[in-house]
Amino acid sequence: MKKQLITFLAIALFFSCKSEKKTNGKLNVVTTTTMITDLVQHIGDDHINLQGLMGSGVDPHLYKASEGDVTKLSNADIIFYNGLHLEGKLVEVFEKMKTKKTVAISDVIDKNTLIGSEYFASNYDPHIWFNISYWMQATNFVVETLSEAIPDKKEIFRANGFKYLRQLEDLNKLVKTTINTLPKEKRILVTAHDAFNYFGKAFDFEVVGLQGLSTATEAGVQDVQKLSAFIIEHKVKAIFVESSVPKRTIEALQAAVKSKGHEVTIGGTLYSDALGDTGTIEGTYIGMFVYNVTTIVNALK
Repeated sequence: MKKQLITFLAIALFFSCKSEKKTNGKLNVVTTTTMITDLVQHIGDDHINLQGLMGSGVDPHLYKASEGDVTKLSNADIIFYNGLHLEGKLVEVFEKMKTKKTVAISDVIDKNTLIGSEYFASNYDPHIWFNISYWMQATNFVVETLSEAIPDKKEIFRANGFKYLRQLEDLNKLVKTTINTLPKEKRILVTAHDAFNYFGKAFDFEVVGLQGLSTATEAGVQDVQKLSAFIIEHKVKAIFVESSVPKRTIEALQAAVKSKGHEVTIGGTLYSDALGDTGTIEGTYIGMFVYNVTTIVNALK
């Protein structure tokens, strides 16, 4: 069934490349993750028809295309996706589409600056949105792509991009100021999986994930025991659940620490591979980042 769906989707997308399908005279744009949807919305605004495949709490590592997705993708004029094998179940589709309409956000990032990973076929950690400077590069990339697709709107897209870049600069300053209130020896971030390595590199945190970089890999008993010992040794005060990963893994870790006569609290839920609900502060990239940092700093102080 999976191969049939991929084959059908690839064929549908191939033929859709032959002619642009516009609705109300606007380009149809499809995005994969909620972070990319939010970014493209800021640039395209109401000048494009935008549809995101994934919603709040959806894990892109495990996401599979539905029949509804087939329709969205086949009708799309441009598809923005993360790349670096983040969308593991969709990667076969995108790799078969050697057309200009599929755009991997990660293509704009210098591969020499990325964090290596043996867990992904790309050999890189795909969680690039946790480096704000990368997201600024992605913003310029989206502006350029939409401007090429709709030349008569390029000034609007550039203005929207300029405005959003200023917001991202302000975000970066706010995050640094907030993190600077936390002593460096307390900057140890323990989460369900290693989604925060770029965050750690940018803001001087030691990041440890129970499941590794991909949620497709299950944490074993030895992983739990090893990490519980690390938490005790380093006197880590709090560990964190992720919105797109079942909380049972972190609860098991907390129980393992307690069984050894120590205590560690669950400091809250972080948004890692997906934003919060639409219409909430956490439902935007900037709001998610501020919420995460505030939650982390308050729990670890």
